[in-house]
Amino acid sequence: MPGVLARFDGSEIQKMLQRWFQDSNSNFWDQKPKQRDSEDLENSYERLPHQLWNVSKYGPCADAAITGLMPPPLMEVQSSQRYFCAVTIGEDSVISAFRLSEDRSRSLVGAILSKVVPATFSTISSLSKMIWRSEQSPKKSEPKPQSFARASPLTCLKDHPRKGERLTLSPSGSLAAITDSLGRILLLDTQALVVVRLWKGYRDASCVFMEMLVNKDAATSSAYYAPVKSDYCLCLAIHAPRKGIIEVWQMRTGPRLLTIQCAKGSKILQPTYRFGSSMASSPYVPLEVFLLNGDSGQLSVLNRSLS
Repeated sequence: MPGVLARFDGSEIQKMLQRWFQDSNSNFWDQKPKQRDSEDLENSYERLPHQLWNVSKYGPCADAAITGLMPPPLMEVQSSQRYFCAVTIGEDSVISAFRLSEDRSRSLVGAILSKVVPATFSTISSLSKMIWRSEQSPKKSEPKPQSFARASPLTCLKDHPRKGERLTLSPSGSLAAITDSLGRILLLDTQALVVVRLWKGYRDASCVFMEMLVNKDAATSSAYYAPVKSDYCLCLAIHAPRKGIIEVWQMRTGPRLLTIQCAKGSKILQPTYRFGSSMASSPYVPLEVFLLNGDSGQLSVLNRSLS
């Protein structure tokens, strides 16, 4: 949906899946399963809580991301609601930023209409039932569409004919790598909303954030030493398919740490889950990136190429 940004809470999805799993287990062990009609099946589905914002003020967006929480605007009454910062990219505006509010309140006229109109229709409906004494079975009310919350524009960058193509967010959300149609890569500070770095000559590039071991002295001082989080640094892996290379740059203004030749059709992949133990005593698992060779189909870990 171009121009629409939705936010789903992972805890709500987890709760829904747990309830679904428990219901599935109870039905599986039930020796005499009950026949469920279509209405029961329809009631078994849940409406997943979510929030919607309209961010099409500067035209349709090709990609977007919620970077994190942000303070409320000045001269606004403090409340318990949260504010999010969103960054969008598109054809008309290369970079746009919005302050997303959880408040769905509209103008004074809209608020009055939203209260008066439903009450009016409810009164008319009740009177009509009393007059005609309709005995028809009441139909199940359909769920109302989700209303948009408030999205306030913060800034935008228009540089025709440049168009934003892809947006990649760092794990903490403080940095965003943006590729455009002119072969440039912009590194955006999502808190200050300032471009802090620029690369040129990377057409059709794709970017992924990763962590690489830079403190080698501590890691090689002892055979029993396990690298900790402070031994790693945040990096940006840039895959330039037209050049046939993958470059790894240290964030934010560090040097290029690695250059790898890759075959045509290669891809850089990143799992959403860090494979490792959750125990506090276990070694730190860095944010890894995998390289899929386009010729052989071999899968290798890009982070270990520097060791």
